[in-house]
Amino acid sequence: MNNFRSYVNGIHNFAMGLVVVSSLTTLAYSTALAQDTVPWSHGIAMHGEPALPADYPYLPYANPEAPKGGRLSLGVQGTFDSLNSFALQGAWTSARGMKERQMGSYILESLLLRSNDEPFTLYAHLAEAVRMPDERNWIEFRLNPAAKFSNGDPLTVEDVIFSLQTVRDHGRPPYAGWYGKIVEFEKTGERSVKLHFADGNDRELPLLIALAPIFNSQTTNADTFGNTTLTPLVGTGPYTFTDINPGRRTTYTRRDDYWAKDMPQKIGFDNFNEVTVDYFRDYNALQEAFRKGDTEALIYSNPNLWESAGNFPAFEEGKVVKDVFERGTPPNMTGIAFNTRRDMFADKRVRQALGMLLDFDWINRTLFNGLYQRTDGYWDKSILSSIGRPANDLEKKLLEPFPNVVTDDVLTGTWRPSEADGSGRDRKVMRDALNLFQQAGYNLDQGKLVHAETGEPFAFEILVREQGEEKVALALQRTAKMLGIELEVRYVDAAQFEERRASFEFDALFNTWFASLSPGGEQYARWSSEAADVRNSRNIVGAKEPAIDALINAMVAARSQEEFVAAVRAFDRVLISGFYAIPLYHAPAEWVARWTEVEHPAKTPLYGMQYDNWWDAPKE
Repeated sequence: MNNFRSYVNGIHNFAMGLVVVSSLTTLAYSTALAQDTVPWSHGIAMHGEPALPADYPYLPYANPEAPKGGRLSLGVQGTFDSLNSFALQGAWTSARGMKERQMGSYILESLLLRSNDEPFTLYAHLAEAVRMPDERNWIEFRLNPAAKFSNGDPLTVEDVIFSLQTVRDHGRPPYAGWYGKIVEFEKTGERSVKLHFADGNDRELPLLIALAPIFNSQTTNADTFGNTTLTPLVGTGPYTFTDINPGRRTTYTRRDDYWAKDMPQKIGFDNFNEVTVDYFRDYNALQEAFRKGDTEALIYSNPNLWESAGNFPAFEEGKVVKDVFERGTPPNMTGIAFNTRRDMFADKRVRQALGMLLDFDWINRTLFNGLYQRTDGYWDKSILSSIGRPANDLEKKLLEPFPNVVTDDVLTGTWRPSEADGSGRDRKVMRDALNLFQQAGYNLDQGKLVHAETGEPFAFEILVREQGEEKVALALQRTAKMLGIELEVRYVDAAQFEERRASFEFDALFNTWFASLSPGGEQYARWSSEAADVRNSRNIVGAKEPAIDALINAMVAARSQEEFVAAVRAFDRVLISGFYAIPLYHAPAEWVARWTEVEHPAKTPLYGMQYDNWWDAPKE
């Protein structure tokens, strides 16, 4: 009888095993089938669908009739000591134009190409097709068989995996963090690769991966990748370096064999045979070079300089024109950033009080002819801004775990930067600022603002790199002196400025936070606690606020436009309430002067002017 029971149990267990194996097989088959039903596409968007159809002829901000040939000479303020902007070292001082929106992506390219006329949409490029599921827990790319590097090597799946792993292991934030979230690299075919993530919580991550720079695995040394280098990287881009003068000039020469020159996404781009970028220690030298014709275009950020930009013979002769480019994105947030790693700026009441001392109306009127507009928050003039909007229920829910992080007036949308009376010495505002200083433990003692316990005077330094910044800092210095604050304004050259910014060796400095309609993963490097003490990170102010970390997570995890907007607005409120910087001003548009020897398309893309779709003007 016992033997019979054992026999029956054995049959039962065997049958159950078959059921389990069958179930697992069915599950695996169903999963594979579900993945196979995800369609391939010519593009992907952060929210919604790409605006352009699969058979679009060219991007809407390109001129398909633009002639090829000629030379473009550009100038920038600054210096460079590296040819790798993705390395840990030299990130702030790498050469311009290798891979960036405004200057161009002359050397390095990515699997997908971003349309600058949509908030965040990517189209096929090095990858001829892409697909990802609604869950966004993986993304798969099918490489374009025509894609090849400048040395003739074909692009391979191994190059893609190598590039992502190399930046992950040896690159700088935020890229290293993004690519570190790939949990599996799967080669799904001779020309296809699937990248798996732990989950789909970071909704932006697949798009950020799609924009990763792709390097030639045969010519790139992974072990030395993180170091400063003047050895050019081998990329797939339309140009190669033909002259490198460290700190002074780079020259890019267009490739005759560029693989994508006749493809829709590149029609009307990369029109010059040669592009040079000259580096100048200060803006005055850069402006003088432009007036002499040594550079052919110049971006103006100072209204006074913009108004006088035509005060030289070439302009009067019609050889130089002034262009105004209207952008569709929020203005960038430029402000005087406080280094909260310093004890004197650890208390946000101190930072708030200092912000009250800036008389914008007086500065704008006396220094900039009233041409600037005041910046309030980090996404002004857009649906993402919290300014003038009370927090809705979604925002309040996101902020609920962090009571008192957002001030009441910011929560209700009534907050604005402190407004003085325009005299440059508004006593009421100064009394209010002094009250905040006293709450933070400071008192006036014989005309000096000192710490009540230690007796140490309140003194700090603002780092500036050009005359416009210096004038604003000196105006703040005059007001601060009335409250007994010892404020020193230190003028340094571009190289020293970048070094001190990268190593966080400053009290305060002028900084710009670039704005877009699709903020996401880049905010980790700018604001997260993890990035606060990482040299070369973009977390200039050293913010270490749990609410910031949580809201960045919410931002990148948002599955609907409503959730995304709520997360960004709540994030805006936290940044404003932290008083990490004194918000300054922005120009109402992009101001660019150019010699008529070069031309640009009539349509300005959503994100503003860019040089890589300009062309050499026909000679009469």
